[in-house]
Amino acid sequence: MNDSFVLVTGSTSGIGLEISKYFASKGYNLILTARRETILKDLKKKISLTYDISVDYISADLSSEDSPKNIYRFCKSKGYNIEILVNNAGYAIPDPFHITSMDEEEKFLRVLSTSVIVLTKLFLNGMIKNKKGKIMIISSVAAFAPPSTIQFLYGPVKTFMNRFSEGINSSYNQIGITSTAVCPGYTITNFHSSSGIQDEMDRVPKFLKKNSKRIAKIAVEDTLKGKKVSIPTMTYKIIVFLLKVIPKSIFFAVNKYFSPGRYDNKI
Repeated sequence: MNDSFVLVTGSTSGIGLEISKYFASKGYNLILTARRETILKDLKKKISLTYDISVDYISADLSSEDSPKNIYRFCKSKGYNIEILVNNAGYAIPDPFHITSMDEEEKFLRVLSTSVIVLTKLFLNGMIKNKKGKIMIISSVAAFAPPSTIQFLYGPVKTFMNRFSEGINSSYNQIGITSTAVCPGYTITNFHSSSGIQDEMDRVPKFLKKNSKRIAKIAVEDTLKGKKVSIPTMTYKIIVFLLKVIPKSIFFAVNKYFSPGRYDNKI
């Protein structure tokens, strides 16, 4: 039996689910992790039967400080070799920064950044020993955009994750380990409804909304190729290019049309 696995966080819905299924379609064994054990159990059965691969799961809430270590211990106890680590779990906080509690902010930061760092640190030694490994970090086009008045910390955290991914490549490429920061734009999932920002998504022009299966396929293929940054679809490649070259004043004026409400004053 092949003991090499792909570990996917936030694997029960959205881009994470589609990434899991796409890896499975390519014959990779999976470790699925998310908060809802019932869904994980059903998903394990469905994917393993559909794709004839080995699938296991562990329920974990990455807003808890102990969760990354528990995931690592689970894999070690089972003898699972994590060849590819997919850091996908995430959400957004819809309320203005001055309203949210520090506890909310800390949980958010643990899910989107600290857990990514801890999981990467824990599984990296095994990759170094094997002299190969791939890390995927689901970032966002928001990493390249000016700050917005909603999802206050989301863009800055994604910028940090992009730099973290760069650091992994700088330090470990020479021994066969690559990290890919995947930066999608607006993607049709339950992310916006579960994060309480569905109104924002509903007002975004249709041509900016991309299918999660398409995003997942590009993310997986770019990760397997060892690309350092993956910006799925030509639409968002152009947008990221423009974000780098146009003055911020022009960006704000144009983006009020494309993302109404996102840069409005919330005070």
